[in-house]
Amino acid sequence: MASKKLINRPASSVRVGSKVTLNPRVARRSFLKLSAATAALTGAAMTTGMTSKVSKAADAKEAYPGSTKVRSVCSHCAVGCGINAEVQNGVWVRQEVAQDHPVSRGGYCCKGASAIDMVTSEKRMKTPMKKVGGKWQKLSWDQAFDEITQKLTAIRDKDGPDALHFNGSAKVSTEMAYLQRKFAAFWGSNNIDHQARI
Repeated sequence: MASKKLINRPASSVRVGSKVTLNPRVARRSFLKLSAATAALTGAAMTTGMTSKVSKAADAKEAYPGSTKVRSVCSHCAVGCGINAEVQNGVWVRQEVAQDHPVSRGGYCCKGASAIDMVTSEKRMKTPMKKVGGKWQKLSWDQAFDEITQKLTAIRDKDGPDALHFNGSAKVSTEMAYLQRKFAAFWGSNNIDHQARI
């Protein structure tokens, strides 16, 4: 008669009936019960009674006194969600989602909701900055362009146009991405890509 071999079980394993489960807290039956309960609650949450629709066009706020509403498109990606921007004396002062826009249908993502911050945020850089001796200093635009072009030209003269890599961003508009690609081609390099693919 052959002797039975002992099976080494992990310390966390527990015998349930004739079966061995590695996690005693969630057995197969418990997992199925939790899954069914989760599916039922999710289905209930998706009914019209527990969800609310995006605000209607009638709920839109009135424009600020003296401002005009400009219907625009969010430039953060290629989806093209609608934005109703309010402009006062040439300054973008407030925005709302375009409730009747065929693409966004009354909603937009967090980037679109914060699109106005590119113009009105106090943290937005308005002048070129350079770190000198561990501290940031403001530069004039002419000085910044001169320093950058000198360094780029030195790199190109020494190592050729392919020594540079141009990196795009998800934050730029379609027009800015087009200009970046054209600049890379003008520079003589094909080394351009998007940040999401690196």
